[in-house]
Amino acid sequence: MAISPLAGKPAPKEMLVDLARLEREYYERKPDVGDPNQLVSFGTSGHRGSPLHGSFTEAHILAITQAICDYRRGQGTDGPLYMGKDTHAVSGPAQRTALEVLAANNVQTIIQRDNGVTPTPVISRAILVYNRGRREHFADGIVVTPSHNPPEDGGFKYNPPNGGPADTDVTQWVEKRANELLRKGNAGVKRVPFAEAIKSDVTHQEDFVMPYVNDLGNVVDMDAIRAADLKLGVDPLGGAAAPYWEPINAVYQLNITVVNPTIDPTFSFMTVDHDGKIRMDCSSPYAMARLVGLKDQYRVAFANDPDSDRHGIVTPSSGLMNPNHYLAVAIRYLLTYRTRWPAYVAVGKTLVSSSMIDRVVNKLGRRLCEVPVGFKWFVPGLFDGSFCFGGEESAGASFLRRDGTVWATDKDGPIMNLLAAEITARTGKDPGEHYRGLTAEFGTPYYTRIDAPATPVQKAKLERLSPEAVTAATLAGEPITGKLTRAPGNGAPIGGLKVVAANGWFAARPSGTENIYKIYAESFKDESHLNAIVSEAQEIVNKALAGR
Repeated sequence: MAISPLAGKPAPKEMLVDLARLEREYYERKPDVGDPNQLVSFGTSGHRGSPLHGSFTEAHILAITQAICDYRRGQGTDGPLYMGKDTHAVSGPAQRTALEVLAANNVQTIIQRDNGVTPTPVISRAILVYNRGRREHFADGIVVTPSHNPPEDGGFKYNPPNGGPADTDVTQWVEKRANELLRKGNAGVKRVPFAEAIKSDVTHQEDFVMPYVNDLGNVVDMDAIRAADLKLGVDPLGGAAAPYWEPINAVYQLNITVVNPTIDPTFSFMTVDHDGKIRMDCSSPYAMARLVGLKDQYRVAFANDPDSDRHGIVTPSSGLMNPNHYLAVAIRYLLTYRTRWPAYVAVGKTLVSSSMIDRVVNKLGRRLCEVPVGFKWFVPGLFDGSFCFGGEESAGASFLRRDGTVWATDKDGPIMNLLAAEITARTGKDPGEHYRGLTAEFGTPYYTRIDAPATPVQKAKLERLSPEAVTAATLAGEPITGKLTRAPGNGAPIGGLKVVAANGWFAARPSGTENIYKIYAESFKDESHLNAIVSEAQEIVNKALAGR
């Protein structure tokens, strides 16, 4: 991966997005429906794009929102729709557009009062709390966010009544319907002016902050954090969690310093990411350079991305923790200290997450469920309480309430942050120190992710490979023990390949947007063994794609 000379340095002024132009393009630019890149592409993270590329405009949001209205009508979903937005520049305009369509379709919509912002997990929890014990009139939700993407991007995602990211059958239906509307110039979209929509009987402005904050003590041991009087720091990275930390301090009498309270849609306070772009990725040491520089001032410090579904943990002992490392520590701690969780509940991990998690879970005699990439695979288990934890290597996770019932079925960055404080408070060691203990017990894993070139034809073939396409018998000198194209936890297609040996593995998956495939690899031996795995992975994949 090429590292930009600007990586980790303050964003120069000439890099900042022109907010006036961005909003103008959002309203005035008409997408070219003959260009596949300008159609609605509603993946599991919703539709993402930029007004500057004609891929996230008012036309898109009109079509998607009408498609969601049509979908929920077909499903009989007639409870309230909870809608949140993050701090990206076009999130506000997109929410206003959506409200015009929702009001015209007579959808009872609840938004944060005073034009406020709302994290993804807050919407997930609100849906679940409303639907608890109901048999009809279920709530669902929309979050307007492109997650950690650059400032010029927009995003729009739908959460059905289970509170989590919509499954593929839902997103494909919405995408198809939205593109039908888009191709017909949105003639089938119902809409009223914003001034009418915001004052409509079906649009409600409520406070999402305090219900979430007041409920946090039921998922994290806030009393233990308070009793330890830990000095904590948080950088919301200018995101939707920013208005939540002072109320958390006030309610639970904690000592959390908000080191960066600024909300600025250009995100001018950011340090530049690895590729020379502004990206609010709380798992990137380059984007997190400022908070890492403060690591010795706090017992634990943490951050979230703009919609707060990801976490970044910074400790004096290790700086910014690799997400895989923190997941392993969190799982070990929760399985040890959450005594009200039933012994049969499973830990969910994605198949590209570290095998350190497997070793931790196996040592504790618990069940591991390995699923394909995507948080949507954890939703049913978290919803019914059969998964106590779901986590992915990209710093997204959620877990059950302390009593073993569902908290949120979408990723929740703030509870993962506060859990790091709870771990430190109850054990006297920060998560970085705990991870050192895990490596002493289980060995040190060496993990990497690289990109390799692939044509669209090769990508399509990789996505449909069979295990028999792998003819190799060994991986980096060890016998291959598993050739997987389906996830062992639920049998779902992984959209690629995973090859496993005793002390290492690799997975290969095609990119959804670029002419590359991603190789994830891990060794429990050393760096040279990891390099051998990566090298052989490319050989194995190339041979399989060539049909030899």
